[in-house]
Amino acid sequence: MAKDSAALPPYFNIDPDAALEELDSPTDTAGFAAIAEACARGRADLASRGMDETGRKHLRLFSTWEITRYLIPVASAHFRRVLKQNPDLPQGRSETEGGAKWFALDEVLRLRAFFAAQGSKAKNYLPYRPEGLPAKLVAVANFKGGVGKTSTAAHLAMSAALDGYKVLVIDLDSQGSMTSIFGGIVEDEWQTAFPLLARHYGTHLRADNQRRLDRGEAPLPLDDTLSAAMEMTAQDVIQSTHWPNIDLIGAQLNLYWAEFQIPVWRMQARGWKLWDALTDRLEADGVLDQYDLVFIDTPPALGYLTINGLAAADILLVPFGASFLEFDSTGRFFDMLHSTFASIEEGENIAARALGRPGLAFEWDAVRAVVTRYDGAQQGELSALIQAYLGRTLSPHRQDFTALIGQAGEQVAGIYEADYRDFNRETYARGRETFDETYAAFKRLLIGVWRREELAARAEETPAQKPGAKPGATKSDSARAPLSPA
Repeated sequence: MAKDSAALPPYFNIDPDAALEELDSPTDTAGFAAIAEACARGRADLASRGMDETGRKHLRLFSTWEITRYLIPVASAHFRRVLKQNPDLPQGRSETEGGAKWFALDEVLRLRAFFAAQGSKAKNYLPYRPEGLPAKLVAVANFKGGVGKTSTAAHLAMSAALDGYKVLVIDLDSQGSMTSIFGGIVEDEWQTAFPLLARHYGTHLRADNQRRLDRGEAPLPLDDTLSAAMEMTAQDVIQSTHWPNIDLIGAQLNLYWAEFQIPVWRMQARGWKLWDALTDRLEADGVLDQYDLVFIDTPPALGYLTINGLAAADILLVPFGASFLEFDSTGRFFDMLHSTFASIEEGENIAARALGRPGLAFEWDAVRAVVTRYDGAQQGELSALIQAYLGRTLSPHRQDFTALIGQAGEQVAGIYEADYRDFNRETYARGRETFDETYAAFKRLLIGVWRREELAARAEETPAQKPGAKPGATKSDSARAPLSPA
């Protein structure tokens, strides 16, 4: 029976005594602990989906159809023929007699390397990676939550891994969502990026103490936290994941303590360049030579951890939805980025000018905003308007929201971890297409940045700088293969 269109709205005629009966007791501080504990049980239950009895995730297998369509550009018949001719290569496994062959990703990486060495020189079996250049760091940031920041970072990392790059993911968000996606196990802050920041400060403090001693002043003590951090490197906090070519520096709630500790350190040592902490430690520990790409997932706030992630980044991606409120918030985020980094530059350069030293200037190879959770039927006009205002800063690809993305989110996994047999091939292909396009737009950006640096390095390498070089000799145009999984 149809509802009476003249019926009163539900907020009229609420009985006070009935409302009182529905009300529970007041909540005290301990009540928050009980709610948090309930959430923790639920989170553990949801995060455990797809884990084995040891609490570890496993990456699914990939079929011949997927490999030849998405990962290695060869015809299926040729792929099978090559395997038959080379029995020492991974042969895959079948779930039924005569059924499709399925391969682990580390086997796919071996097969890709074989095709790169033995296959057609006209095809790019390996992704572009210039010789002699360090890994590129990519920060994904916005201080508005719910914009798809972690999802975008995670799927870009997975896309790059499927493409053949060796990837490190750094989770700087104490909520640890990225860590959950990659099945990371982080007991406390000593398994996060915190020890790297603490060591950077401790190294500065030791050098500052030596200057104090030289002036006859008493040194500042290194407390137990700093002393412990001085014994740690990035390798101590990097953990492997269920992806053979993705490693992780995870996060958990205690990482948020860094937001309170860093300003204390800064007050004790005004000369400490806190924004360089993450960059310097990754470089000093050789991390940038061990990976092709480093993705940094930042907290939804412009705090000290986010500043470290942004200052470390070569490429900055800012996801947001195609709505007025998210566009407005993103504009304010860029305004805060300007204010924050301009303030740091101004403060540092006053002293630099007084001492006759070079000034500080932050620079990013590329900055792109990315529209996420896009609904073309509802947001087409607004997104076109946003594109007109932002121009090249806004990536032309808009990341659609699909049922496949929603289901992957419920499983605490990425869409690339979903088995297409749970849908059908066409549904799976449509569902992953939007993230394939997101990665393609990012990869064009990445390759452009790398190529610019490669050409700049070649231009600097003149014959006059290379004794014995023949006139007109230049650096080889060949690009090295991406790093293999450790």
